[in-house]
Amino acid sequence: MAVAGEGGPAATAPESRRATKAFPRATIILVVSSAERERTLSRLRKICLALPEASERLSHGAPTFFVRGKRAFLMVLTNHHDDGRFAIWCAAPAGMQRMLVEADPERFFVPPYVGHRGWLGVRLDRGLDWDELAGIVEDAYAEVAPQKLVREAFGAA
Repeated sequence: MAVAGEGGPAATAPESRRATKAFPRATIILVVSSAERERTLSRLRKICLALPEASERLSHGAPTFFVRGKRAFLMVLTNHHDDGRFAIWCAAPAGMQRMLVEADPERFFVPPYVGHRGWLGVRLDRGLDWDELAGIVEDAYAEVAPQKLVREAFGAA
């Protein structure tokens, strides 16, 4: 991702949006093309929707995956509040967020709004290991799904 100073023809934020300390206005050029984002979302969708009683709908303008249509376990966000990221925010097992963020802060982050509940942010614009990502999705699902569905999905006790 390239970030330059204010203004410029490639700016993605509307000119009417004011810069703040939390979200300074900057020119953000996402490295991932819209076609690549769609391919990634399609592949994530297949992983998520293969889980028992998982569904998808927009929530807060982002594709979001739910268990039994009620409990969200994963969201896919593109440039949320001009943060320049293409990422997922997902439920995570206790301690996982901290461990991954400390180990690799270029790929993992504490997402706003849900990070205080242990949710994990995972950048999708930093090279993907699909086996690792599938495991993260499965962990997110297991955090919010009833145990009966977790057993059905993974054969776990």
